[in-house]
Amino acid sequence: MDKQTVAIKIISQFRQVVKKDKKLQNAYLLVHSDKSGIQLNIAEGRTDGRAAHPQQPHYMASVGKLYTAAVIGILHEKGHLSFDDPIAKYLDEELMHRLHVFRGTDYSAEITVRHLLQQSSGLADVFWLLVKEIMQKPRPMTPGEAVIWGKNKLRPKARPGIRHTYTDTNYYLLGLIVEKVTGEPFYKALHRFIFDPLGMKHAFMQGYSRPAEASGHPVARYFLDGVDPTTVEGFYQIDYAGGGVVATSEEHLAFLRALTGHRILRKETLKRMLEDNLPMGFQHPGFRYGYSIWKIDTVPLLMPEKFNCWGCVGVTGAYLMYHPGTDTHVVLNFNDISYRGKALRFMLSKVINPILKMK
Repeated sequence: MDKQTVAIKIISQFRQVVKKDKKLQNAYLLVHSDKSGIQLNIAEGRTDGRAAHPQQPHYMASVGKLYTAAVIGILHEKGHLSFDDPIAKYLDEELMHRLHVFRGTDYSAEITVRHLLQQSSGLADVFWLLVKEIMQKPRPMTPGEAVIWGKNKLRPKARPGIRHTYTDTNYYLLGLIVEKVTGEPFYKALHRFIFDPLGMKHAFMQGYSRPAEASGHPVARYFLDGVDPTTVEGFYQIDYAGGGVVATSEEHLAFLRALTGHRILRKETLKRMLEDNLPMGFQHPGFRYGYSIWKIDTVPLLMPEKFNCWGCVGVTGAYLMYHPGTDTHVVLNFNDISYRGKALRFMLSKVINPILKMK
């Protein structure tokens, strides 16, 4: 297939998926590949009675964790912290007190920044339990309060450094570490180190900051089991450093290209973030997790080598991924939790596979 045929096919299949699925209110797809010459930025659906627009800011859930990891990486390179530092060096006594007690042994002092980034601290995930709580009884809660609330209700899943256990709790703690090291709120560090240098003028952290320049389009709505979290008091605050970034597709692309082009982090830093990883387990076969980086590896019959790529994933069917084999950057967001698995299949079969078949 030639470039034009591939582009038309990708656009057509994307629009068909969104139009056919009643759960999808809006969706966004950007594909950028200098190597193949494919450049697409499209939107489908509606928000607040208006047609979805390619320049519309949208939230990508846990994709925001990659932004957090990048800020930590920058602070590591500046010598303000180390990936291998114990987190007790930066967090107050109230947070650290019996934070990680597993089978009668307190491992709190053993948790490092690396463990948080790699999701290997063993701490339980406070996020979904807290979402359920807030949905029933809306109320604001700070990230620190959320961690303390969680440690009093949930037990750790494993000793630090033993295995991958995905939890937003780790990223709440990373956000608080950034605040301790920089002496400023996490959102200000995010703007200072990422948004401002990359010219992401419409980007902001939901519930905490505003964009440098307002967009002419409303922020796209997204849904968790049919509920729009934007209508629930307190939801934005608990997302925090675990996934609170809102930006346009082009701005998410700018961030990913800055990473792959080593303009945010040095090559050796990104290499460590990619390669210091762990298998994600039976729920995500074929994935390994680095420092907020989901890395697709070869799985015979299930995941051919040609699909190897890396990036970050959000529960709303959001993918910010780079496919080295075709030098393709993908920003994909279906804005609904029902697409957290379907989005991967769409990206690989309907975007990457056609590009691989180009002449």
